[in-house]
Amino acid sequence: MLPEYKTVYRGGEGEITEKKSRFIANVAPVASEEEVLELLEAARKKYWDARHNCFAYVIGERGELKRFSDDGEPNGTAGKPILEVLTGEGLSNTLIVVTRYFGGTLLGTGGLVRAYGAAAKAGLAASVVISKFPGLKLHITTDYTGLGKIQYILGQRGLTVLDTVYTDKVEMVVLTPQKETDAVKAEITEGTNGQAVLEEGDSCYLAEIDGKMQMV
Repeated sequence: MLPEYKTVYRGGEGEITEKKSRFIANVAPVASEEEVLELLEAARKKYWDARHNCFAYVIGERGELKRFSDDGEPNGTAGKPILEVLTGEGLSNTLIVVTRYFGGTLLGTGGLVRAYGAAAKAGLAASVVISKFPGLKLHITTDYTGLGKIQYILGQRGLTVLDTVYTDKVEMVVLTPQKETDAVKAEITEGTNGQAVLEEGDSCYLAEIDGKMQMV
């Protein structure tokens, strides 16, 4: 797993106008080229009367796959500046489609490059961008005397409890950033005088979304 990488969690739509031409950017998270093709087809149907639907995408945690299209605009004036916005922001698994409605005035190559880049940035500004980092599910088993201390530690660290089962003991599943796991385990062990049983579970990616750590 990578130490950390950025992606779009929730896509958005942004729009700019340049010399009466409308540039509408739609951003979406994608995990495969099949998803890209479906979203491109949907964009072409939605904006069926537009002259151009230009796009760029980056797929792979390390950005292994990069593609772009000018869709009839002069070579290098649309898809490439959109891609440069994606790579400049360090985003992976993200698609940006910029639809242009021609306003009757030619923008020139420089004007097109600026407009498509600005539209892509407007689309990202309307999206939710997250940083994904490695984590794991920490399984905690404790008696009721240690529960309060564990809850306090988890609350202080802002850790998310996925599940809690109450029987004659308490079993919890907690999302823990990988780099904090050893410290969390040591703190719980000390806080419960070694009475809590701690087991590391499945690895996963985590991100902070709306102020809460979530599995993504």
